[in-house]
Amino acid sequence: MIPASAVPRRRSLASRAVGEGSAMRRMDGVLLMAVGALCVLGTLLVWSSTRTWMSVEPTGLVKKHVLNLGIGAVLLSAVAMVEPHRLRAYAPVVYLIAMLALILVVTPVGTTVNGSHSWIMLGGGFAMQPSELAKPALVLLLGMLLAEPAEGTDRPRTLDLLLALAASGLTMALVMLQPDLGTTMVLSVITGGVLIFAGVRKRWIGVVAGAAVLGAGLVWSFGLLQPYQVARFTAFLNPASDPRGVGYNSTQALIAIGSGEVFGKGLFHGGQTTGRFVPEQHTDFIFTVAGEEFGFLGALTVIALLGVVLLRGLRIARYCEDRFSALVASGIVCWFAFQMFINVGMTIGIMPITGLPLPFVSYGGTATFANMIGIGLLQAIHIKERSFAG
Repeated sequence: MIPASAVPRRRSLASRAVGEGSAMRRMDGVLLMAVGALCVLGTLLVWSSTRTWMSVEPTGLVKKHVLNLGIGAVLLSAVAMVEPHRLRAYAPVVYLIAMLALILVVTPVGTTVNGSHSWIMLGGGFAMQPSELAKPALVLLLGMLLAEPAEGTDRPRTLDLLLALAASGLTMALVMLQPDLGTTMVLSVITGGVLIFAGVRKRWIGVVAGAAVLGAGLVWSFGLLQPYQVARFTAFLNPASDPRGVGYNSTQALIAIGSGEVFGKGLFHGGQTTGRFVPEQHTDFIFTVAGEEFGFLGALTVIALLGVVLLRGLRIARYCEDRFSALVASGIVCWFAFQMFINVGMTIGIMPITGLPLPFVSYGGTATFANMIGIGLLQAIHIKERSFAG
């Protein structure tokens, strides 16, 4: 008879999830803490920017935002548990699902919000924006296609490169049909970044850059942009020309940030925020709330936390042992870096207004889910590399 002490005890689900040697314990803690801090700050800023006009339920949007963050945390954890080789195998399926969702948007199923036909209504006050989910889907597919080098070289095969460009072009074309210029710019930066990190020859980079410039020229020439999108570029070039019209957003954003000075006016005490002088302040212009109510030091803290996210992402990419993981991590860093720069830049007047939210800070549903999936992908790669090193 075998003694009871000799029989191995089965570990509970909780102990397997967070116990010694578990995947959760091998996550990048610094990255998680930076994202968590940004989410907490974002929740406070969303609360401050919405409490004066949500008269029926002042905390309604905050509760919904916290729910979105909770769902995003679940998605992050689920994706982090998937091994990179499985992510690579499922990349075409994920991409196909994202493309089908983008196609649905341009059918009668899609809904127009704020001038952009980018949404699918789910009922119960919830909506989905497929263009946000296209970002991680494209990163995965590009990583899969460009991970296998040509024989005797460290560069991608020509056929794989052409397939990657075709997939990227299709994604951007479907997004531009909405039209969503900001997300199209993010997708183009993701593509360019992954191509550069994949070691593509300079002439191919030149061809892609030339095609991007030509495409932008054709979009402008044929009038494919909405009038409000054209007005945003006009306001960027000369915001003082019409401060009450096309330059209103930029002017008010600068006033809000400048009025915070060094230490800010305090949470819930921003005059620009309370008076709702800055439009879309809980989404695209949430950085103005940080500048007004937390001051220069608070805004600098937000930027520093965003910088930590990027640096940890680059660190994960640097220590990858396989090309697929390195390309995926690099693509995610390019995605976050560009979107962070554009969002902060448009609030301080150095970039045109493009309607891109600030990752982990702005209010949002699908955008929050996509950002958390991106962090989950970074964590999945980090966990695998730590296991390999161990």
